[in-house]
Amino acid sequence: MLAQRVATALVLLALWLPTLWMHSPWPFMVLTLILISAAAWEWARLNGLASGGAWASGAVVAAAGLLAAGARPAMHEAPALWWLTAGVWIVGGAWVLHAGPPRWATLPKALRIGAGLALLAVAWWALAQARIVGVNYLLSVLCVVWMADIAAYFGGRAFGRRKLAPTISPGKSWEGVVSGMLGVLLLAAFWMAFDARVATDSASLFTQLRQRFGVPAMVVAVLGLVAISVVGDLFESLIKRAVGAKDSSGLLPGHGGVLDRVDALLPVLPCALAITTL
Repeated sequence: MLAQRVATALVLLALWLPTLWMHSPWPFMVLTLILISAAAWEWARLNGLASGGAWASGAVVAAAGLLAAGARPAMHEAPALWWLTAGVWIVGGAWVLHAGPPRWATLPKALRIGAGLALLAVAWWALAQARIVGVNYLLSVLCVVWMADIAAYFGGRAFGRRKLAPTISPGKSWEGVVSGMLGVLLLAAFWMAFDARVATDSASLFTQLRQRFGVPAMVVAVLGLVAISVVGDLFESLIKRAVGAKDSSGLLPGHGGVLDRVDALLPVLPCALAITTL
């Protein structure tokens, strides 16, 4: 299993890293749109659509992404989109997690599938816009989730006592969440020091927030992003538990599905852009 996970990760990195550093953002946008369309296919299957409907769902998200890319609205031209999506994740995510897995299947299928596809499409557009802003900015947003996940894993294993959501994801603890937050704050400090000493194509998320609002507000915003990443992670876990699935699919050998790898990023990307457009 470990060898399979490593091999899959290396293949993904070999495909992703070259597009990240290309002058044009289009290769990166196309590759990530393929991945998010695969996530849409997984979402449709998890929510009861047959093969044809699942493929159609992936095609809808791909078409929406291409239409948005063709229209080329800039990040700062769509603050309402980012804030609306952030609100949906905060309010809707809290409601779904409070209701628990049994309540999910009682929601209308069209609502479940439509909302999921819309959130996936907006997350991809936020990802594309972050790449257009700059690689340093994009990586700083992505690393909020990656660092939070890594620090929460090790902090939870070392100190985890109080379960965060035992009926949804028994392995997660409050101590893990706190460890994730501390890890991201440490990352922010190092990244701002890096920005101050090295010329990059863009300021990181952390530096932008500090310059605009000061250190205390930056800390609050970063902690909020870590918290919403936990919501995204738990949300997908809830869906899988509701339908009795271990993984969203087997598309990524050793890792499960695309949704399993991007669940925490889905709310963080639009929320980060919402804060950045203030």
